[in-house]
Amino acid sequence: QVQLVESGGGSVQAGGSLRLSCVASGYIAGIYCMGWFRQAPGKEREGVAAIYTVGGSRVYADSVKGRFTVSQDNTKTTLYLQMNSLKSEDTAMYYCAVINRGTWYSRGNVRYWGQGTQVTVSS
Repeated sequence: QVQLVESGGGSVQAGGSLRLSCVASGYIAGIYCMGWFRQAPGKEREGVAAIYTVGGSRVYADSVKGRFTVSQDNTKTTLYLQMNSLKSEDTAMYYCAVINRGTWYSRGNVRYWGQGTQVTVSS
């Protein structure tokens, strides 16, 4: 079992920045990939970014490339999402996830979810 606790959400004006954090606890040694998903009202949950535990490769949704950066601390217990140049369309609940092997942005490949943290961007 892995527990995930997100923090760092809030309200910001368009063009601003936020950094989300996700602390993982439990059996973290077996984690293959961790990432961030988001869900806006009335929309499906979508993959935003992910990082692979071995090798550190990072992947991003096209909508956030060049603006968001996913990273982990050296102990691999904390996942971050640095969000810059925020837009109103980034408004959503953001979820931390432990992802199984397979397509990183597929909700069906998520093994564990955090409880979510709200990000609201006003224009």
